[in-house]
Amino acid sequence: MKQAWQARIGGVLLVAAWAGAALAQAGANQGSIYACTDAKGRRITADRPIADCVDREQRVLGNTGVELRRVSPTLTEQERSAIDARRRQDQAEQARVREERSRDRAMLLRYPNQASHDAARNEALSQVSDVNAVAQQRLSELKQRRTKLNTELEFYQNDPKKAPANLRRQLKDNSESQEEQLRFIKQQDEEQQRINQRFDAELQQLRRLWGQAQAPAVAR
Repeated sequence: MKQAWQARIGGVLLVAAWAGAALAQAGANQGSIYACTDAKGRRITADRPIADCVDREQRVLGNTGVELRRVSPTLTEQERSAIDARRRQDQAEQARVREERSRDRAMLLRYPNQASHDAARNEALSQVSDVNAVAQQRLSELKQRRTKLNTELEFYQNDPKKAPANLRRQLKDNSESQEEQLRFIKQQDEEQQRINQRFDAELQQLRRLWGQAQAPAVAR
């Protein structure tokens, strides 16, 4: 009888111990403690996020004092906008760098050496020169035509207004055509200058790229 009673008491104590451990564990999991040091240097703890520390990181502790996680500062709308702007700026810069590297690779493929670049320059200048030569030929023809028209106009040098309307119209058309050709020739001359400037700038960049491409080979 005594042994049975002792067994019953032991069982009750064991159940009580289990229950106590479960309650202690539940208590440890209930609630969290927020801790931070505010702008004035005060150490503050609370059972919820601390308003005086929204501008700084807050530690979240369990009931045992173990750090569970950290809460980042709460940003203002202006601060978030500034961060977004910096992020967009960084993304734009990264895209620019990628695009620049892509252009550099394409340029190296197109111009593996200076001979290929010089050939491309000469080809571009040659095309403009051909067009310019045609314009010069046309201008020469217009000048020859103008000489003939002036010869006809000499018959009316005493009173040019008596010159036939057809002759006056041809003289006017010839003058306008010569002016047009001169403008066109000037444009072609300017185009040749732009081509040379572009190829000069490319050559400077290519020399840098060629040097970078050769550097690893020299190092080995």
